[in-house]
Amino acid sequence: QHYYITNNLSMAQYDLTNALSEFMDLHLVFPLLEFLSTREIYKSNSLMKSKYQLLQNTNMVDFTIDVFHGLHPDEEPPEALHQKRNEVVKQLTLLQERSSQVIEMFSRKDVAEVVEKHRDSQQLWDFLSETHKFDRERLDDVFHYGKFMYDVGNYAIASTNLDFYRNLAPADSKFYSSAQWGKLASEILQQNWDEAMEELERLKDNISAALHLTYSEVLVQRAWLIHWGLFVYFNHPQGRDSIIDVFLHQKPYLNAVQTMCPHILRYITTAVVISKRRRDGIKELIKVLQQESYKDPITEFVESLYVNFDFDEAQAKLKECKTVIENDFFIVGCLDEFTENARLIISEIFCRIHQRIEIDMLADNLNMEPAEAEKWVVNMIRLAHLDAKIDSKNGYVVMGGTSVPVYQKLIDKTKDLHLKANSCCQKIDKKLTLGI
Repeated sequence: QHYYITNNLSMAQYDLTNALSEFMDLHLVFPLLEFLSTREIYKSNSLMKSKYQLLQNTNMVDFTIDVFHGLHPDEEPPEALHQKRNEVVKQLTLLQERSSQVIEMFSRKDVAEVVEKHRDSQQLWDFLSETHKFDRERLDDVFHYGKFMYDVGNYAIASTNLDFYRNLAPADSKFYSSAQWGKLASEILQQNWDEAMEELERLKDNISAALHLTYSEVLVQRAWLIHWGLFVYFNHPQGRDSIIDVFLHQKPYLNAVQTMCPHILRYITTAVVISKRRRDGIKELIKVLQQESYKDPITEFVESLYVNFDFDEAQAKLKECKTVIENDFFIVGCLDEFTENARLIISEIFCRIHQRIEIDMLADNLNMEPAEAEKWVVNMIRLAHLDAKIDSKNGYVVMGGTSVPVYQKLIDKTKDLHLKANSCCQKIDKKLTLGI
């Protein structure tokens, strides 16, 4: 979509909505547009037009009519919208009738007990087909009903029906992959982050095990999963570290980022900066950033510190980072955490490359009063495990030796061994499956 820019030209150049939406289902784009409507980057009328265009491809007719009224308060909605609404209601009634027998069957006590007992989909299918004359057509009805409910925006019912279908259908079924993606999207749009995390992991495993897909198809699916995963990873309590573990440390996903969507480096960089395990990812991140042409204030902030050691540039980029984060749907909630950790990084690196630092000068760099800066430095030394002392009388921070302990070197060398071992196991399993 092309929006009409307001007076915020600088922010518009860093808005990733267009790039992100290329890898998302239409329903996942709506929250991004709603967020943009609260910012002063684009004219509200142009955003509403974009929303209206997107809604044409869904069955959320009532929502479409509401948006039309917002665009044209004095006009009646087109007759085509009313006709579409009647068709949607008619189709909904038909699908409800066809799937109601299946839903009723699953609500029976004897069937529920068998479902609980037989986790294997083939055993469950054999029982249902023999005992209840259940066939593929009825199973497909469950999928079509779930997909239709998703299209009309009823994500709770969609999730339930798509889960029914997925638990019964073989993995090579025609709609199996669609049911998986639909289930994940339904949980995201309901903000059920624990369930969404489980679905994300399940889908990730299935993509890795999908031997029928070509390399390019797998690459595309991983790129889509990366974008859908942003909703989960930036909302789940353990999600931010997962961004580093999956997008940065797992080579197939890092390859997808570098090949298909380098703009995701903004989110990887943010996750590294705010992570308590920052040292686990910073070296690899710097290596990747130097290989890629994608730049924004967040990635440039990190490069200015770890590559150029330019503290003036880092301070300037940090101010720009605030604007970028405030206007980014996924990381707007990370602003305070990012700012706090960015200051810690600046202070830590500054202290590591100087033997004696004036507290007044450090206070200027951090935009703090000297007394506040001194407390800040004490806390930073404790958190970063620096060998340093505060000379309050003369107003200095005096650094000691900065050699890395042997045990830390050993940890750094071996930290990725489990990921490499898992990768080797997956390759061996694939070769054994293919009979190589």
